[in-house]
Amino acid sequence: MDKYGLIGYPLTHSFSRDYFNEKFENEGIDATYINYEILSVEELPEIVHTTLELRGLNVTIPYKEQVMPLLDSISPEAEAVGAVNVIKVIRDKDNVTLRGYNSDVIGFIKSLEPLLEPHHRKALVLGTGGAGKAVFYGLRQLGLEACYVSRTKKPGCLTYEEVTPAMMKEYNVIVNCTPLGMYPKADTCPDLPYEAMDCHTILYDLIYNPDETLFMKKGARYGANTKNGLEMLLLQAFASWDFWHCNE
Repeated sequence: MDKYGLIGYPLTHSFSRDYFNEKFENEGIDATYINYEILSVEELPEIVHTTLELRGLNVTIPYKEQVMPLLDSISPEAEAVGAVNVIKVIRDKDNVTLRGYNSDVIGFIKSLEPLLEPHHRKALVLGTGGAGKAVFYGLRQLGLEACYVSRTKKPGCLTYEEVTPAMMKEYNVIVNCTPLGMYPKADTCPDLPYEAMDCHTILYDLIYNPDETLFMKKGARYGANTKNGLEMLLLQAFASWDFWHCNE
């Protein structure tokens, strides 16, 4: 039986495990998907070498960037983003090759693109982690100018204090790549001038639990178009399967 899995810490809830095991059952695929909650990314080689049926892995926080030095090759897209969230395990007799990809970009682009209109030219990316980097890259691929927003002052980043109401007219696509608002801390949200938003604003939240975050609710109150990360997650899962079974 082929095995697939997810590495990260903590793994309190796994969309991927539920999704893939249901897929395997419904489609009669002789495989199983396992959560590998590891305290260090350095545990990856042991998992790969002791689980001979392992064909592929997904990677979640905090290992999307840390895992890269452990891989044999990385796709150009994942290299550009600086984060990997899909690993293909290739076995040839006694040799094992690990190839890294990024499905965040594909999922985000396909999910956001239908919402965009000609007046959407500039975006704010809240958070500078692996997911934020994928979103930033995806926005650039879609032709939008993007700027990071961080809690602390960093080169090339705005702080939340620097995001003014006047900027909301210009930067009218805002993507939350932080855990603010995620269950069980659903009463938190990024500190933004929501009152300056309107029907030209898109608020996209990578969080999908709860369905409507406080970030989305506060923007919707002023007419913003909102979307959560569930569709992106599904599209990522489709892309992961494709990466694991591509012939390159």
